[in-house]
Amino acid sequence: MNKLVLLSSLLMCSMFSQAAVNWQEVEKKASGQTVYFNAWGGSQEINNYLRWADKRLQAEYGVTLKHVKVTDISEAVSRLAAEKSARKNSGGSIDMVWINGENFKSMKEHKLLSDAFAAQLPNWKYVDQSLPVSSDFAEPTLGLEAPWGVGQLVFIYDKKRLSSPPQSFAQMLSYAKNNPGKLSYPKPPSFHGTSFLKAALLELSADSKLLYSPVNKNDFQEISAPLWKYLNEFHKSAWRQGKLFPAGSSETLQLLDDGELDLAVSFNPNEVISAQANGILSESTQAYALQAGALSNIHFLAIPWNASAKEGALVAINFLLSPEAQSHKGDLQVWGDPAVLYPHYIRGSAKDTTLFKSIPEPHPSWQSALEKEWQKRYGH
Repeated sequence: MNKLVLLSSLLMCSMFSQAAVNWQEVEKKASGQTVYFNAWGGSQEINNYLRWADKRLQAEYGVTLKHVKVTDISEAVSRLAAEKSARKNSGGSIDMVWINGENFKSMKEHKLLSDAFAAQLPNWKYVDQSLPVSSDFAEPTLGLEAPWGVGQLVFIYDKKRLSSPPQSFAQMLSYAKNNPGKLSYPKPPSFHGTSFLKAALLELSADSKLLYSPVNKNDFQEISAPLWKYLNEFHKSAWRQGKLFPAGSSETLQLLDDGELDLAVSFNPNEVISAQANGILSESTQAYALQAGALSNIHFLAIPWNASAKEGALVAINFLLSPEAQSHKGDLQVWGDPAVLYPHYIRGSAKDTTLFKSIPEPHPSWQSALEKEWQKRYGH
């Protein structure tokens, strides 16, 4: 049995080496393929960036990148789970997904991902290994997804209207009470809405360390109680009295620009700059993190096990990890998404990105638990 295990390991190493050496063969097979990329479609800057990437991929490799816009990537995960149940092990409808956290954990557990590929990419050598690229919300990535960018939960305000924004969730509650209707957050389970819940509970919890372990159903109500008590008070003075919520981050930006909200929410510290460049926000707006720091994570790209265009997806992800694509993505006038490469490979204004003090994401099980409880309490 040990000899069989050894032989299997040697074969895997051989396949790994061969895949790395034969990248030209991957590119050859990829030419002419269309990659259906399921990704959040709620940001014009991101959508524009992906159109640029599609043009570059077509010109350079003959690969078409088709952005399938979703409100929440869990929609794609559910579709893949349905294909798994139907035993559709090839010819799948999704070739590439933008994921992290609970969605990655779910895809990993239900075997919805292709074999490990990240370290086989030629552009892997540029990835900054000091970043937490081997872990996704405390879940080992094992090469099943490739890092794409760095996210941080920030708030955006207009300096002309607000000189001293709240520096904690406690101050946010006081501000809401003194300025009724001027604060809100995106409706969970939107990514930004759930991030707001997690960040609030991390501050309000008596022992935040408990949030970095899997949810214990017996303790959940007790541990999460401070959050629901807080939201019960916050909603009374929130925008629309907490009976309606912005659909996502983009709507909070619009409401800020319209003067309806005093704070918008983003998971990109540079979004304010790209939004100003695109005329979405005024020049007097600024992003900041709360005094304790910003909830932070890496977001990733992955390939489903039954992808129709696996080679095209590999070529697309490899391109998106190139210094050219990462520098363009990080351009403060384009998207401004912080790069995952070693800084000396980054060019242009992307080099000017400044990240805030980081607060690690809780264990991914908290995401779904908080969303379900929020829905039960406030979703109707």
